[in-house]
Amino acid sequence: QVQLVESGGGLVQPGGSLRLSCTATGFTFSNHAMRWHRQAPGKERELVAGIGSAGGSTIYADSVKGRFTISRDNAKNTVYLQMNSLKPEDTAVYYCNALRIDGRGTVNDYWGQGTQVTVSS
Repeated sequence: QVQLVESGGGLVQPGGSLRLSCTATGFTFSNHAMRWHRQAPGKERELVAGIGSAGGSTIYADSVKGRFTISRDNAKNTVYLQMNSLKPEDTAVYYCNALRIDGRGTVNDYWGQGTQVTVSS
């Protein structure tokens, strides 16, 4: 059974930091790209950061560049999102996502349940 379980969300003051974790089970974590998305109330879900299966390539939304860092530990089947200098506009539910498209075009697209991040004084 595929599971992605996020943790680490919570309430933090502006300028603070949080580290989100997402632990995967039920599939081969090391051959999936991993991404973090977020969805704020009344807004569409957006891609925040992504990392390749081996961890060598990363992408970030412009709004979080220089503040957020995505990383992964394939030995622990876990992906992380270090969030620094948090702003109120970072408030959202953050979702972990695993993605793989094989040579035949078969798509694996797995999602976690989300973890709430609230940035407020």
